[in-house]
Amino acid sequence: IQVNPRSYKCEVITYCLNDIGRRSRVFGMIVVILAILLALPLGDETIVFDFKTIVTWLVVAALLLVLLFEDRINGYIARKRMLPGLEKANVTFTTEAYCSETAMGSSQFMYKNITSLAETDDYFVFLFGQNHAQIYGKKSISGGSIEEFRKMICDVTGKEIEKI
Repeated sequence: IQVNPRSYKCEVITYCLNDIGRRSRVFGMIVVILAILLALPLGDETIVFDFKTIVTWLVVAALLLVLLFEDRINGYIARKRMLPGLEKANVTFTTEAYCSETAMGSSQFMYKNITSLAETDDYFVFLFGQNHAQIYGKKSISGGSIEEFRKMICDVTGKEIEKI
């Protein structure tokens, strides 16, 4: 199979990885547990629905909703903060480098900057460090098969793809 003359195209989603998310979930769950323990009556006491108890339960409910839907909330906020013209990018992969084109311009990326590769059922993930990654949808890849693309990426980066 000749990969050199081919170029693969796909859409890209740029995503920032954040370790703070995990810490905030742990902290949030601790706060929820403490709030529930403080709101529950001790011993033979009955639950009193005063202003403080209602506010505590509302805060617990809001915190649980945020913890459960944190990724969706972050994605929504990121999409709203994105500059116009960057919503969609077309990326062309060659054996030398890959070029991302948006309505605002184009950028060329070198494979040597990729620190590791990962793959899910629907996406390829290029990690550049702890705080930056690019995600490419498999459904949008054209110019060859997924297997050919996988082999080309492994060959040009010199890295193996980790299945996640």
